[in-house]
Amino acid sequence: MTNNYWQSAVLTIVLGSQIFGLGTVEATANQKRTACQTKDELACAGVVITPNSRFLEELVTHYINRIPLETTPPDLTVTEAEQFRDRFIERLAPILGQSIGYKAGLTNTTAQERFNVSHPLRGILLEQMLLPSGSIVPANFGARPLFEGDLIVRVGSDAINEATTRQEVLAALDAVIPFIELPDLIYDSGVKLDAADLIAINVGARLGIVGEPIPLAATPEWQERLGKIQIVIVDETGKELATGTSNVLLEHPLDVVLWLRDDLKSVGKRLKKGDLLSLGTITPLMPVESGKTIRAQYFGLTEQEVVELSVIFE
Repeated sequence: MTNNYWQSAVLTIVLGSQIFGLGTVEATANQKRTACQTKDELACAGVVITPNSRFLEELVTHYINRIPLETTPPDLTVTEAEQFRDRFIERLAPILGQSIGYKAGLTNTTAQERFNVSHPLRGILLEQMLLPSGSIVPANFGARPLFEGDLIVRVGSDAINEATTRQEVLAALDAVIPFIELPDLIYDSGVKLDAADLIAINVGARLGIVGEPIPLAATPEWQERLGKIQIVIVDETGKELATGTSNVLLEHPLDVVLWLRDDLKSVGKRLKKGDLLSLGTITPLMPVESGKTIRAQYFGLTEQEVVELSVIFE
């Protein structure tokens, strides 16, 4: 597909409130409030406005209009935050499409320490979140836009749900894909966050730049290679901005796949062929600047050549 198509997709995402009519959402909420004002509590059961539903309306509005949130959800447990995230995804699906996989966030100790979390978090990837290398993206694509070097693997077999070792996981994958994630933390930088706050916003999933899939083979060489991939982030002048190595991902990227699989199993879900799995931050999170071109160079994904992908922030 052409870059023009993808630029249109980005504008659809960024300016979704104009296309999908956020006013409809607000009107529905107003109708419910009116119903509860004019009928007794029992009669309007099911349309009672709770603190969580108010925050969901606020989150959707801020997400679509790219406005930082100055508050967090009201005292959610991790389980409640996951339920809240699922409701948030239901609201985004008409704009961003259906689920195409999952993302694991906070899969290295530095990221976990930053948010005072001791374990990874799971988010959901939607189909229009992913853009091809070379895409032009507005610098203000989110309320609090960032970028990072990441990695995606693709599920090749349902056997992944029974895998117990790295080698068995590798045998159930069919491709690795270089990935510049463009997350959106949504909350204002002054807001203190915990695990539930991040889960509620789908672990910051917003956009991402994908390269071409590279076929995987279930060999000891590939298992070793996946744990030694180096990413170097440079700008349009060639200046180095950040580096990272894939062994920061729970010590090995395949261990992140096992964690995602087990986390899904804990709520009665299974991975399926074709699912894309974003494995987490390999380089530090960095702020977005207008007018910059960011290039991510991957060393070790192939035996001989460097794999590169890029994004232009306008």
